[in-house]
Amino acid sequence: MKARTVRRVGGRLASLFASLLIALSLAFVLGRLSGDPTATILGPMAPPEQREALRQELGLDLPLVVQYLDYLRSVFTGDLGQSLQFYQSNTSMIADRLPFTLQLVGAGMALALLVGVPLGVLAATREGTWWDRGASTLALLGQSVPVFWFGMMLVVLFAVNLGWLPAGQSGSWRHLVLPALTMAVYPMAHIARLTRASMSEALAEPYVDAARARGIANRQVVWRHAFKNAMMPILTIVVLQTGILLSGAVAVEYVYSWPGLGQLALQAIQFRDFPLVQAIVVFGALVFVVLNLLVDVIHSIVDPRVR
Repeated sequence: MKARTVRRVGGRLASLFASLLIALSLAFVLGRLSGDPTATILGPMAPPEQREALRQELGLDLPLVVQYLDYLRSVFTGDLGQSLQFYQSNTSMIADRLPFTLQLVGAGMALALLVGVPLGVLAATREGTWWDRGASTLALLGQSVPVFWFGMMLVVLFAVNLGWLPAGQSGSWRHLVLPALTMAVYPMAHIARLTRASMSEALAEPYVDAARARGIANRQVVWRHAFKNAMMPILTIVVLQTGILLSGAVAVEYVYSWPGLGQLALQAIQFRDFPLVQAIVVFGALVFVVLNLLVDVIHSIVDPRVR
């Protein structure tokens, strides 16, 4: 039993390490394919000698294999390099922008849970009724609507036409409302559909019929018995969606000029600041690896069969 557990944990860690290595390699390749950053830094009129000197300073004159190995060594030693645009440590820049992205992702995921879980439970307990059809339609629309377009529509309605909320930037809680709503749409729809499917399966189990036969109130049957056993896939998707939101907040932050990691990534791409782009990709890959490991830990805690 112990040997089997060790093999399972070792295999899982090996797969996570392989995923991280693939992500790091893709970041390196895409960074080099973005073009020569010396033209952006020095300008198109810079003499070739000056550009060549800068290439040597940045290590771009070395063979790609040497650059790749140096890049991996720096990453695994915790050195994410320095930005070509801001002349600051990439690690410190990510640390400065991360709280804004975490604030946005936290608010969006909280809204997604507060709406998505009850919506899915409602659809499952009233299967086949107009409640079920309405909730399923809302979930489908939430997964189909482009986030960028939905954010622009919220700005037009609540900021431009009604003037109730700010159109962008960060500041008070009022600045967070529209970005959080935009961020919550897709995960809310995904959580609602998954909750409905899990709850429908749980409510069809014999132990639910047995609980109802013992005269237990319907609310307790739904939430204490069925929902408890339907939590596993919901917890999994919540953790994974959190990672997706952390890495994919670019569109929302662009629409609302939110000063988070997504906005920083866009600025780095526009400037061809490949060290900063690589650092942000590395951070996103690390987040995914940690969250996948967290999913395994949650499974082992919630479900004794995994242990």
